[in-house]
Amino acid sequence: MSAPARTGVLIYSKNLLSVSTFYEQVLDARVLHADDEHRVLQSSDAQLIIHAIPEQYSRSIVIQVPPVAREEQAIKPFFTVPSLATAERIAEQRGGRVWGPVWPGPGMQVRNVCDPEGNIVHLRESVA
Repeated sequence: MSAPARTGVLIYSKNLLSVSTFYEQVLDARVLHADDEHRVLQSSDAQLIIHAIPEQYSRSIVIQVPPVAREEQAIKPFFTVPSLATAERIAEQRGGRVWGPVWPGPGMQVRNVCDPEGNIVHLRESVA
């Protein structure tokens, strides 16, 4: 890894590999660093650190399948993807969930998905 990123998102996870693989594939991100507690991912636009929740805390966390969106979370990161349809398909294949409408925005369309642990993210696709 060269220099630390100036901006990014840190996501705590019960299942480090599952959550990391979700973001690697949905965002077409590469792994810059991996150990037993962290996976540092780099996409074309953002850096993510997936951080394992220590066992003494994670054992009490129940993750449902399909995941239940953590709608009470105070933050919802957004990521731009080349194709919403492709990202939605990959999200579901990797244990995430897609829901709600596709909303139009200025020069984009957007959709909510959640990762395998219910963390909500907003995906954007640029449109002409």
